[in-house]
Amino acid sequence: MAQAARALWPGGHALAWRLGGSPASRLPVQSRAGFAGAAGGPGPAAVARKGSRRFLGTAALALGGAVGLYYTARWHLRAQDLRAERSATQLSLSDRLQLTLYQYKTCPFCSKVRAFLDFHALPYQVVEVNPVRRAEIKFSSYRKVPILLAQEGESLQQLNDSSVIISALKTYLVSGQPLEVIITYYPSMKAVNDQGKEVTEFCNKYWLMLDEKEAQRMYGGKEARTEEMKWRQWADDWLVHLISPNVYRTPTEALASFDYIVREGKFGAVEGAVAKYLGAAAMFLISKRLKSRHHLQDDVREDLYEAADKWVAAVGKDRPFMGGQQPNLADLAVYGVLRVMEGLEAFDDLMRHTRIQPWYLRVEKAIAEAPQ
Repeated sequence: MAQAARALWPGGHALAWRLGGSPASRLPVQSRAGFAGAAGGPGPAAVARKGSRRFLGTAALALGGAVGLYYTARWHLRAQDLRAERSATQLSLSDRLQLTLYQYKTCPFCSKVRAFLDFHALPYQVVEVNPVRRAEIKFSSYRKVPILLAQEGESLQQLNDSSVIISALKTYLVSGQPLEVIITYYPSMKAVNDQGKEVTEFCNKYWLMLDEKEAQRMYGGKEARTEEMKWRQWADDWLVHLISPNVYRTPTEALASFDYIVREGKFGAVEGAVAKYLGAAAMFLISKRLKSRHHLQDDVREDLYEAADKWVAAVGKDRPFMGGQQPNLADLAVYGVLRVMEGLEAFDDLMRHTRIQPWYLRVEKAIAEAPQ
């Protein structure tokens, strides 16, 4: 039962190694369209043979120039058509996807994915996974949630890991590349964490695989892109690990947390009763080990408050979101992680004792008002 609780609100394990922030090698970029305009220059009549009359050369120059102008004009018109076609394609991309999310509702990683899908108005079905038996994901050799199945035409793709899911789908929405191509940019790797357990990690998971024009259109500059990646990783590597020690901080809080887990999760009647009491007791004890593992303060609330205020300071006073006028992927990640505490004492304390509430409510509103 404690294993199920760790899955729902994972304490996490720090990896013994870290992936670099940028891809190790230049990734292939899908070719968009290539059209070669003919250059206007002297026609072949101008150099056909010596002794040609000058007016023939002049006529050939004029003809060559006209041909060059024709091809140049035709290229520009075709480029405009391509941009129009691409805009129309962007609008229909989400309609071509059929998404199924396998999740635990109270898992912060799953909550991150839902925040992304809801903000981008991507329709999806939810399959709630039983955290004990996990029969719903028996089809998968990857045994963690979230798992996203994405049907695109005849192609069915399985996406694992919350950050990979988000990066791959955002790349798809911006670039229009086939999803089956995009997921090859995020290969899985086996690693051993500091507890000696083999785990699966994914390369490049905070990168969007865009060409220069797409990246410029989305971010406006390298600084914004780097900032978004940094804080997405911070949400995974630090913020997530503050959840369990805070929601299981005391026996009373642990019992309230498990009451919430049982109500929102997929448990049988007997499983739910056992989970609520035995799980709460187990996770209260485990939370103390998590506090030690992640070197948290005696009062773990202080770490939660410091993290919230650090995030608010990074967003700053001059913009409503880290993404500017709209939430970016870092905004959605931090919001998704914190949202799993709603209704619990830890969440109420967080809103009361830090400066994060105005930002949190703005993100909540932006997601609620996303065009459907």
